[in-house]
Amino acid sequence: MPRLEMNPNFTDPDAFYAALTALHRDRSESESERINARLILLLANHIGDQQVLEEAISHAGLVGDS
Repeated sequence: MPRLEMNPNFTDPDAFYAALTALHRDRSESESERINARLILLLANHIGDQQVLEEAISHAGLVGDS
């Protein structure tokens, strides 16, 4: 059964952060929210596995746990 990867797995985290922040730069709050929604759906589609997605949802919903 596939599991959610919780260990750092970025090939270049700084480049990802730079690209993500550039994407949101000069956007309104509502535009950023739409971008985030599309990005979440694109990545969820890439993952595809319902159990992994549900595990990610569960972890994302934990309050005070980053």
